[in-house]
Amino acid sequence: MAAGPCNLKGVSTLLICVCAIYLILGTLYALRFEESRVFVTSSWAHLAKVAMRGTKKNVTEPAMELCPETPPRLVGPLHIEFKYSVSMELVQKVNPEVKEGGHWRPRDCIARQKVAVIIPFRHREFHLKYWLHYLHPILQRQQLDYGIYVINQYGETTFNRAKLMNVGYAEALKQYDYECIVFSDVDIVPMDDRNLYKCYSQPRHLSVALDQHGFRLMYPRLFGGVTALNKKQFNTINGFPNNYWGWGGEDDDISNRLSLKNMSISRPDMKTGRCRMIRHGRDLHNESNPKRFDYIKKTRSTMEKDGINSLKYKVIKVEQNQLFTNITVDIGTL
Repeated sequence: MAAGPCNLKGVSTLLICVCAIYLILGTLYALRFEESRVFVTSSWAHLAKVAMRGTKKNVTEPAMELCPETPPRLVGPLHIEFKYSVSMELVQKVNPEVKEGGHWRPRDCIARQKVAVIIPFRHREFHLKYWLHYLHPILQRQQLDYGIYVINQYGETTFNRAKLMNVGYAEALKQYDYECIVFSDVDIVPMDDRNLYKCYSQPRHLSVALDQHGFRLMYPRLFGGVTALNKKQFNTINGFPNNYWGWGGEDDDISNRLSLKNMSISRPDMKTGRCRMIRHGRDLHNESNPKRFDYIKKTRSTMEKDGINSLKYKVIKVEQNQLFTNITVDIGTL
């Protein structure tokens, strides 16, 4: 009777020992498996990172540099002729890289300036074809990041060139972060592509020597035809006046604004700044402004309240043509 309990105690001890050994071996196996899993996972992650680094290194393109200060493909004096026929289809065909809306930028370097070219417009399709024909190649050789905006006055009321230029400034900046604005009459074409359509440290007068005026500057303070201002210069003078309805006066008002804000007019030399004008008669509803001389005398008192800060207009439609953006606007009446 005494031997039974002793035997049971021995069996229990043995079972406990076996169970303990089993638990220890199981724990060691689990730890070993976890270490292997972590090692494999981390190894694959490391290999993936290495592979990604190699892929990125292979596909990353070298950063482009700024375009040269002097564009290398300029040709200098140009033969400008308006006798032969030009069509929009032809202009588009010879400028295949121009994007919808008349936007182009260099592919092999970063343009030094983003330039919006603003054309106040009404019923000048004949002139516009020639302008686009000559200016697109010129602006591309000048390596500008540019867009062309034709601001078309709606209706048959009296024409207002300066107000249309204000509209062009406002609308162009809604589409792209332009730094420089060139304002150009549609009938003026430069005769030398070294006459760069860009902005300078002072407002720039680009059409300094028109063939119609014997290739000479009419008077020292002239600031019309083709001009360039950066955003700071434009806003400093409060843009252009809105109250010059009809022909004449607004150029001198703008010149007065520059002078009143202590800005000077910069120009290319008289040879580089030569331009040709497409001859035409006076447009209907663009008769001489009889009030222009009185307005010019009052620039000092009007410039702070009449300009980009008081501009009101209504956009009728925006058309993204292949060679330019056409914006038709109602600017009201006299």
